[in-house]
Amino acid sequence: QVQLVQSGGGQAQAGGSLRVSCAASGRTFINLYMGWFRQAPGKEREFVAAVSWSNDITQYAESVKGRFTISRDNDKNMVYLDMNTLKVDDTAVYYCAADHRIAGPIRTDIQSYEWWGQGTQVTVSP
Repeated sequence: QVQLVQSGGGQAQAGGSLRVSCAASGRTFINLYMGWFRQAPGKEREFVAAVSWSNDITQYAESVKGRFTISRDNDKNMVYLDMNTLKVDDTAVYYCAADHRIAGPIRTDIQSYEWWGQGTQVTVSP
């Protein structure tokens, strides 16, 4: 089992920045690929970004590429999503998720991620 507890997020104006954080416990963190997803009102949950256990492979949704950065600290069992140049369309509940694997390409489908955080609201105003 893996427990994921999120923090951060909140409100920002368009063009601003926010960070969401995720603390993992319960399983060896380096055996997990970590991802961020988001769900806007009335929309399906979608992939945002993910990082391999070694921090050397990352993947981003086209809509956030160049603006968002995912990173992890394996010593602290933490994963972060730094969001810059925020847009109103980034407004959503953001979820941290864990994929139990140690090798291979990053997966972007929801079904591949076994454990999920509680969700954190990010609201971007014009």
